[in-house]
Amino acid sequence: MAQASSNLVISAFEATPLHEIPVKVQHLRATFRSGRTKNIQFRIAQLRKLYWSIVDNTPLIEESLKRDLRKCQFESIISEIDWVKRECLDQINNIEKWAKDENVVNVPFEFKPMGYRIRNEPLGVILAIGSYNYPFQLNLTPVIGAIAAGNCVILKASESSPNSAMVLAKIFDDALDPDCYTYVNGALPESQAILDQKFDKIVFTGGKGVGKIIAQKAAETLTPVLLELGGQNPAFVTKNANLKLAARRLLFQKALNAGQVCLSHNYILVERSVLSPLIGELNSQLRAFMPKGAKRSPDYSRVVNIHHFNRLKKMLDSTQGKIVLGGSMDESDLFIEPTAVLVDSIEDSMMVQESFGPIFSIMAYDTLDQAIDIANEVDPTPLALFCFGTDAEANKVLDNVTSGGATINDSFLHCQIPQSPIGGVGQSGMGSYHGYYSFKAFSHQRPIAKTPSWAEAVLRVRYMPYSWPHLKRLYRLNGMKPNFDRQGNPTRGITYLIGLVLSLGGKTAKAALLRWAILIMAAAIGMKNDSLNQWLLK
Repeated sequence: MAQASSNLVISAFEATPLHEIPVKVQHLRATFRSGRTKNIQFRIAQLRKLYWSIVDNTPLIEESLKRDLRKCQFESIISEIDWVKRECLDQINNIEKWAKDENVVNVPFEFKPMGYRIRNEPLGVILAIGSYNYPFQLNLTPVIGAIAAGNCVILKASESSPNSAMVLAKIFDDALDPDCYTYVNGALPESQAILDQKFDKIVFTGGKGVGKIIAQKAAETLTPVLLELGGQNPAFVTKNANLKLAARRLLFQKALNAGQVCLSHNYILVERSVLSPLIGELNSQLRAFMPKGAKRSPDYSRVVNIHHFNRLKKMLDSTQGKIVLGGSMDESDLFIEPTAVLVDSIEDSMMVQESFGPIFSIMAYDTLDQAIDIANEVDPTPLALFCFGTDAEANKVLDNVTSGGATINDSFLHCQIPQSPIGGVGQSGMGSYHGYYSFKAFSHQRPIAKTPSWAEAVLRVRYMPYSWPHLKRLYRLNGMKPNFDRQGNPTRGITYLIGLVLSLGGKTAKAALLRWAILIMAAAIGMKNDSLNQWLLK
């Protein structure tokens, strides 16, 4: 039965009939083969229509997010609606530039007439499987990139945000060409049915368990995947950090969307000498964020469903640590207050899995080397990490802990604009997207060369009967010789000395040009002064 709020009506969640799924995919395949989506102006027109559909359906988007996640209007606008609108505009404004052929770099002199270039071509039919925590940002962003790159797309939104899934279906129906872009709704049976189909790329945002299943299924047909899987993200806080700022910025990413953010920290590693002050600042910031308490805050979201509520509650119930921030919860309201637990073991229930909610652990360390070792043992390839301290300390962490992305002195700012790519590494995923990187992710970089008929003089070397003189002539043309000896040390012969003189010691062409300009100016000033002296002596 349809649900209503005031004058807003969202259709009840309805699964796609299983027999329709292969038909939908085959229809998209036929459309792609027709070449319709390869036309750049067609892509731009589709994205423009999508943009205005998002604008026109904004009240429904806000309502669906309120029902699914208790997300407030402000968060719905800044983290969902405005985000996908900016993604649309970024692609619309840049498709024509990004789609142009690119020159192959470092082509040898003798092969430059062959016109080596890279053409960005659409892959084909893309399957996008989205997540529940940001139903519009995480579902529409890869769809927008795939459309811009010239693909046909089928979206499978998460059934855990059912109202948002139905609004997404309405946006597709209102704005997009159904021959090129469609959707499937449902739960496990529908997901299994759609994964039985052949795609040209699958993009998935979600947990590692499901990510592994998708990767295994895709491997059966050698289908490439883009996986954004999250991880146990560490935050490092040293004694040199601004503790108030660190507490404020870290608490932000655990209060936002009730911490249901794949990029937020799972635990904080804090230098022991500032442990107590940091905990004090976290509590002060929580009171500042929510003066009437988290439960009465009009800005604070709820956990998406009872399954995830119980998962988070179990982590808290099983901990051997001490709650030092928050701790209250209400199952009937799916409410969990932003909560921090002070732990002393990486085997604690708060440390052994990704929380993906408003709870996190705090662990003290004595040296930064010790903190780095802890992070590498907990999760050697998290999706994100955060450093609060000096630049030298941040660089040490970045040099010794791998992550999909990182932000220094803030929360996940490295992924807070649509132009910056998001992506994991190792266990936190593979591939990246957003803006230009989405266009590349859903394109095939196809190398193309065009050989003029007069180039046979260069190409003679490849034909039988083979000719040693022709090979030697080719060697003379390309002039490639090592500039290093057998021990790996650079050699500095006459060519190096000539280059050093001509560049005036500059290591780049820009530096050399600048030095020549300064030299010429100095010479001109010197000549002017000489002329002035001669005039005065007369």
